[in-house]
Amino acid sequence: MRRISSRGTFFNKRVFPIVWFGFLALFVTLPFFVGQRPGSASLVPFLIIPAIMAIVGFFIMQKLVFDLVDAVWDDGESLVVKNGGQEQRIALRDIKNVSYSPYMNPPRVTLLLRQPSVFGNQITFAAPVRFVPFARSPIIDRLIDRIDEARQK
Repeated sequence: MRRISSRGTFFNKRVFPIVWFGFLALFVTLPFFVGQRPGSASLVPFLIIPAIMAIVGFFIMQKLVFDLVDAVWDDGESLVVKNGGQEQRIALRDIKNVSYSPYMNPPRVTLLLRQPSVFGNQITFAAPVRFVPFARSPIIDRLIDRIDEARQK
């Protein structure tokens, strides 16, 4: 089996949100440790701006990062999808559509399934990151071609 999803998914789903919200918490609590008085007008930006950043960051991460599965492996005529403690094998012919967005960070691949799996009727994973900016992934392009061939058989 060959991995076709990004190895950075763990960082994007688990580490980056902790760093993001930890930085915002530090930014909010820092003025209280350096001697600012509660109720001071200079504290308002230290409370409002991080709150807005936390809310916006949460919704962006929910839409773009938290829905990614942990790993996708290519096993010839099927894909093995792993997320959390669950694993499912999906035949290429059972994939109805493939959507590839290489210009997002991380690059996203969404598979629409003919029949729902344990992960739902769509599976989204991060494509392998390329060193050439704005270049399509040959791994994903080959996968799209193979899915198309499997559907026509």
